[in-house]
Amino acid sequence: MANHASALKAHRQSNRRRNRNRNNRSTLRTALKKFSEKLNSGKSEETAAGLRGLYSQVDKAVRKGALSANAAARHKSRLTRHCNATSVPAAEK
Repeated sequence: MANHASALKAHRQSNRRRNRNRNNRSTLRTALKKFSEKLNSGKSEETAAGLRGLYSQVDKAVRKGALSANAAARHKSRLTRHCNATSVPAAEK
Protein backbone atom coordinates (compact mmCIF):
# COMPACT_ATOMS: atom_id res chain seq x y z
CA MET A 1 0.00 0.00 0.00
CA ALA A 2 1.14 3.52 -0.76
CA ASN A 3 2.49 5.72 2.02
CA HIS A 4 2.67 9.20 0.54
CA ALA A 5 -0.39 11.39 0.25
CA SER A 6 0.01 11.78 -3.51
CA ALA A 7 0.32 8.01 -3.97
CA LEU A 8 -2.75 7.43 -1.80
CA LYS A 9 -4.72 9.90 -3.88
CA ALA A 10 -3.52 8.28 -7.13
CA HIS A 11 -4.63 4.91 -5.80
CA ARG A 12 -8.10 6.25 -4.95
CA GLN A 13 -8.38 7.78 -8.42
CA SER A 14 -7.32 4.57 -10.14
CA ASN A 15 -9.89 2.60 -8.15
CA ARG A 16 -12.65 5.00 -9.17
CA ARG A 17 -11.60 4.83 -12.83
CA ARG A 18 -11.34 1.03 -12.74
CA ASN A 19 -14.84 0.73 -11.30
CA ARG A 20 -16.23 3.16 -13.86
CA ASN A 21 -14.56 1.33 -16.77
CA ARG A 22 -15.70 -2.04 -15.42
CA ASN A 23 -19.28 -0.79 -15.24
CA ASN A 24 -19.15 0.58 -18.80
CA ARG A 25 -17.78 -2.71 -20.18
CA SER A 26 -20.34 -4.70 -18.23
CA THR A 27 -23.22 -2.60 -19.57
CA LEU A 28 -22.00 -3.10 -23.13
CA ARG A 29 -21.59 -6.87 -22.68
CA THR A 30 -25.08 -7.14 -21.24
CA ALA A 31 -26.52 -5.27 -24.23
CA LEU A 32 -24.62 -7.55 -26.62
CA LYS A 33 -25.93 -10.66 -24.87
CA LYS A 34 -29.53 -9.41 -24.95
CA PHE A 35 -29.21 -8.67 -28.66
CA SER A 36 -27.76 -12.13 -29.24
CA GLU A 37 -30.79 -13.65 -27.53
CA LYS A 38 -33.11 -11.64 -29.80
CA LEU A 39 -31.09 -12.74 -32.80
CA ASN A 40 -31.40 -16.40 -31.87
CA SER A 41 -35.14 -16.09 -31.22
CA GLY A 42 -35.72 -15.55 -34.95
CA LYS A 43 -37.88 -12.42 -34.71
CA SER A 44 -36.39 -10.21 -37.41
CA GLU A 45 -38.51 -7.12 -36.63
CA GLU A 46 -37.40 -7.03 -33.00
CA THR A 47 -33.83 -7.72 -34.03
CA ALA A 48 -33.73 -4.83 -36.48
CA ALA A 49 -35.14 -2.46 -33.86
CA GLY A 50 -32.69 -3.77 -31.29
CA LEU A 51 -29.79 -3.23 -33.68
CA ARG A 52 -30.35 0.53 -33.71
CA GLY A 53 -30.33 0.60 -29.92
CA LEU A 54 -27.22 -1.54 -29.80
CA TYR A 55 -25.40 0.82 -32.17
CA SER A 56 -26.15 3.57 -29.67
CA GLN A 57 -24.73 1.47 -26.82
CA VAL A 58 -21.56 0.69 -28.78
CA ASP A 59 -21.04 4.35 -29.70
CA LYS A 60 -21.57 5.33 -26.07
CA ALA A 61 -18.91 2.80 -25.01
CA VAL A 62 -16.49 4.42 -27.46
CA ARG A 63 -17.19 7.88 -26.05
CA LYS A 64 -16.58 6.61 -22.53
CA GLY A 65 -13.36 4.85 -23.52
CA ALA A 66 -14.58 1.31 -22.79
CA LEU A 67 -14.10 0.33 -26.44
CA SER A 68 -11.82 1.59 -29.19
CA ALA A 69 -13.27 3.05 -32.37
CA ASN A 70 -11.95 0.19 -34.52
CA ALA A 71 -13.36 -2.44 -32.16
CA ALA A 72 -16.72 -0.66 -32.26
CA ALA A 73 -16.73 -0.65 -36.05
CA ARG A 74 -15.87 -4.35 -36.06
CA HIS A 75 -18.69 -5.13 -33.61
CA LYS A 76 -21.22 -3.13 -35.61
CA SER A 77 -20.19 -4.76 -38.87
CA ARG A 78 -20.48 -8.28 -37.46
CA LEU A 79 -23.78 -7.56 -35.76
CA THR A 80 -25.22 -6.17 -38.99
CA ARG A 81 -24.07 -9.23 -40.92
CA HIS A 82 -25.67 -11.56 -38.37
CA CYS A 83 -28.86 -9.53 -38.37
CA ASN A 84 -29.07 -9.56 -42.18
CA ALA A 85 -28.35 -13.28 -42.32
CA THR A 86 -31.25 -14.06 -39.98
CA SER A 87 -33.68 -11.78 -41.80
CA VAL A 88 -33.23 -13.63 -45.13
CA PRO A 89 -36.05 -16.15 -45.59
CA ALA A 90 -35.06 -19.82 -45.55
CA ALA A 91 -36.15 -20.33 -49.19
CA GLU A 92 -33.55 -17.85 -50.47
CA LYS A 93 -30.58 -19.41 -48.64
